[in-house]
Amino acid sequence: MELIGLVSIVDAQLALAHAAASGRHSVTLVGDHHRDLRQTLIAIKAGERLHDHDSPAEATLQVLRGEVTFTAGEHASAMSAGDFIVIPPVRHGLVAVTDCAVLLTVATRGG
Repeated sequence: MELIGLVSIVDAQLALAHAAASGRHSVTLVGDHHRDLRQTLIAIKAGERLHDHDSPAEATLQVLRGEVTFTAGEHASAMSAGDFIVIPPVRHGLVAVTDCAVLLTVATRGG
């Protein structure tokens, strides 16, 4: 069993996001492509985005820091630290309103 301190990981990933040309950086905390469960922390600097994409598996998104706009199909949801959403099975994307970090959880077995 390993205790993971998310605050320090968020700080480090945001620093890497600011240094990256894409304005984002991520690290997988749990799992890999051979596991049924994967959790990835994604840091995005303000004004950058994760462009619309499809998701082949069940997934959730939790905002750990900052504010984002999550889009799914024609719907948009403003989210801030502490908010959680089940990602619907439609094209979706994310825009960082402020510097932010989100925790993406994916159950790959269903995909």
